[in-house]
Amino acid sequence: MALRFALTPGEPAGIGPDLCLLLARAAQPHALIAIASRDLLAARAVELGLAIDLIAVDPTAWPDRPAPAGALYVWDTPLGAPVVTGQLDTANAAYVLETLTRAGQGCLDGIFAGMITAPVHKGVINDGGVAFSGHTEFLAELTDTPQVVMLLATAGLRVALVTTHLPLREVADAIDRQMLLDVTRILHGDLQRYFGVARPRILVCGLNPHAGEGGHLGREELEIIEPALDSLRAEGLDLVGPLPADTLFTPKHLQHCDAVLAMYHDQGLPVLKHKGFGAAVNVTLGMPIIRTSVDHGTALDLAGSGHIDTGSLKVALDTAYSMAAHRRSVT
Repeated sequence: MALRFALTPGEPAGIGPDLCLLLARAAQPHALIAIASRDLLAARAVELGLAIDLIAVDPTAWPDRPAPAGALYVWDTPLGAPVVTGQLDTANAAYVLETLTRAGQGCLDGIFAGMITAPVHKGVINDGGVAFSGHTEFLAELTDTPQVVMLLATAGLRVALVTTHLPLREVADAIDRQMLLDVTRILHGDLQRYFGVARPRILVCGLNPHAGEGGHLGREELEIIEPALDSLRAEGLDLVGPLPADTLFTPKHLQHCDAVLAMYHDQGLPVLKHKGFGAAVNVTLGMPIIRTSVDHGTALDLAGSGHIDTGSLKVALDTAYSMAAHRRSVT
């Protein structure tokens, strides 16, 4: 049976609207509903030379079948100001957040089986007067989730993060025993729930070079990370580490694991993106809803050009569909 999924195009001046329209050239297996300004999508379609039928949806009568190839369902959401392709405008910051709120609340209400997000521009939202550090944190607040986990995945590699969008000098102070326990349990449980991994094997990075070198290059491994991992192993979790991050990401280790847990953003994600940029997906774990996203930014200079790759959005869609199927099979 076809499910409904929400698609948010993100920053209206960036490539998100382009991605949605390009994707609509092919039929989807489920009812995919873009939460966006219909006028914006229509104007961008003209700019791209695409003939896409933008089918308005009525929130009192949701579609229960996929749109045909060359068509896209749209839940019209008004802009704050007209969009100039490639040019940021703080007047549309509230519009971007409204699309995310509609999608997230729709998932909570059971209207959508999951949501897929195109890239937002954090800077222009903050400049518009709203403190915003990213999709992950915004959706955690919307869903009243105390702890979420960012996971990026590509073929052959999944990397989850203990801390996300923090300045580097704040990372060590942010990592404590309870955070490690919570994040690792979420990663373990959601690998089972959404990815069909019966007994996840997780490799854990150390925080410091050489995983602290026995305390000579930092004591976080000895005092925080190792005791937390020992407690989790006593619960039955299959964990390896803490391992030095500079040697963990090698075939010898990765071929026998289901995910890597990195301590901070730029410890794990450069490796993931080197391996699969443009064919990777960002997944938010720990929430009561499914959310996936592309692995790239707004690319303002490419908006309206037609010279963009839809690969990451395709992976994000396929991942959301697969996660929903796994969730239904275990509930």
